[in-house]
Amino acid sequence: QVQLVESGGGLVQAGGSLRLSCAASGGTFSNYAMGWFRQAPGKERQFVAAIRSGGATYYADSVKGRFTISRDNAKNTVYLQMNSLKPEDTAVYYCVADVWSRGSRWSGSYWGQGTQVTVSS
Repeated sequence: QVQLVESGGGLVQAGGSLRLSCAASGGTFSNYAMGWFRQAPGKERQFVAAIRSGGATYYADSVKGRFTISRDNAKNTVYLQMNSLKPEDTAVYYCVADVWSRGSRWSGSYWGQGTQVTVSS
């Protein structure tokens, strides 16, 4: 069983930056594709970014060019660097392990508890 703990969320003004971290335990981190999803109030969960074990990255169009996903296998940690934040980025952000895609649909096997990101205008 994989446990995931997110950190780094908070309140930031539009145009600002935040870096989310996700510490993983209980599994072989380097083998997993890792990802970030988000869910805003009243909206469906949304794929944000993913990184495969080999380092290939994928992004939602809405965050491409502003967000960067990375991983440190020695620390069992995945990061999401978020720049040029917009109010519409406000959501609970979830770290996910064993991410997979079926066509345009993304999901994963193990989910963290989430961290709130609020972007004020």
